[in-house]
Amino acid sequence: MTACDVALSQFRARFGGEPDGIWEAPGRVNLIGEHTDYNAGLVLPIALPQRTYVAARRRPDRALHLVSHGMDDAAPIHLDAVAPGTPSDWRRYPAGVLWALEDAGHRVGGVDAAFASEVPVGAGLSSSAAIEGAMGAAASDLFGLDLLADDQGRAQLAAICQRAENHIAGAPTGGMDQAASLRAQPGHALYLDCADSSVRHVPFRLGEHGLTLLVIDTRAEHSHATGQYGARRADCERACARLGVETLREISVDDMAAHLSRLPDERLRKRVRHVVTETHRVRQAVQAMDADDFAELGRLFVDSHASMRDDYEISCPELDLAVLTALEAGALGARMTGGGFGGSAIALVFDQALDATREAVSAAFSRQGHLAPQFILAQAGGPAGRTPLRP
Repeated sequence: MTACDVALSQFRARFGGEPDGIWEAPGRVNLIGEHTDYNAGLVLPIALPQRTYVAARRRPDRALHLVSHGMDDAAPIHLDAVAPGTPSDWRRYPAGVLWALEDAGHRVGGVDAAFASEVPVGAGLSSSAAIEGAMGAAASDLFGLDLLADDQGRAQLAAICQRAENHIAGAPTGGMDQAASLRAQPGHALYLDCADSSVRHVPFRLGEHGLTLLVIDTRAEHSHATGQYGARRADCERACARLGVETLREISVDDMAAHLSRLPDERLRKRVRHVVTETHRVRQAVQAMDADDFAELGRLFVDSHASMRDDYEISCPELDLAVLTALEAGALGARMTGGGFGGSAIALVFDQALDATREAVSAAFSRQGHLAPQFILAQAGGPAGRTPLRP
C-alpha cells in the first residue's frame, strides 16, 4: 500500500466518509548551498520523488483534527489556540501553516486531515517542509486561496510555510526547504536566490552521463529545533553586526579576507568563511551543471563538505565516514546535505559503481559500530500539488 493509499484509508477510518481531496508535497535534497538561505545567499536543491500525502476535508468550525500514520492520536486543537510551542508534537507543522495563512490575511478554518509520508524523518531531507507543503497545498484548494496557480502564489505560500516553521515549530530555518517543496520542477534543480526569492530551474541531467545521486541516510538523527542550528544562525547575526552589513550575502569572496580580519575571534571568522565561500560554490555548481561538467560538480561537493566540517562545524562522524567511503569507492564527489549534526550525505556515483559504493559504506558503518545506513536514489521530482482520489 502506498503512502497515498495509507492517508486515504486512515482518513476514512478515523473521520468517516470521503476527504475533499488528497494533496502531496516532496522532501528535498540540497545539492549545494548549506546554511546560506538565512544569510540571503544562494541554494541549489532538488525536490525528491518521495512525498508526504494528506487526505483532508474542510470543517464548518475552527477545529483541527490532525492524525498521522504511525503517530498516536491526539485531541483536536482549536485554530485560535495555535501559538509558539502549541501544539508541541508533530502537529505544530500543519497547524502552524494554517495559523500562518490566517496571520497573512487569508481566510481559513478547521480541517480533518490524515497524513502519511514516504520522506524519512530525521534524515535531513526536510520531512517537516513536506508536511507544511502538503498542508499548504490542501489549504489553498480547500479555502479557495488560489496559491498554487503560478510561481508567484507558490512563492507566497513557501514564505508562509517558512513562517510557520520559524514561529510555531520554533525552528530558525531559512526558506530553502519550503521553496524546494513548492516551487521545484521535475528534472531540474532549483537555483534559488534567497535575497529576493527569484528562481531559475537548472536541468539536472545525471542519467545522460551514467551517474546517479546516491543519498546515504546515516540514521544519525538531527533536528532543526535544537540549539546548535540556532547557534550557527546567531553567530552569523553577530558577525553581521560587527561588520556593519545586513547579511553575509553582501560579502564576496574577493573582499572576504578584509572582512575576516575585522572579526574578534576565530569562531566567527570560520562561520563567515563558510557562508561566503559556500554561496560562491553554488554559482560555480550552476556553471558546472550548465556545462554538464560533473567532475567539477563533484569537486565542489568535496570542498563544500570540508567547509561544513571544519568552518561551520556541523558534520558528525557518521557523515564524515559516509563521504570518505563514497569517495574511496570512486564517487565523483560527496558531501553532507541538510542542516547537519546528523542526517544524510549525498554522493555522485557512476551507475556501474552503485552497488559497490553501497556495500562499501554499509561495511564501513558496520566496522565502526554505527547503525546500518539506508540509501535512496535521488531524482529531481516535481512540486506540491493535488493528487487524484483513488477509489
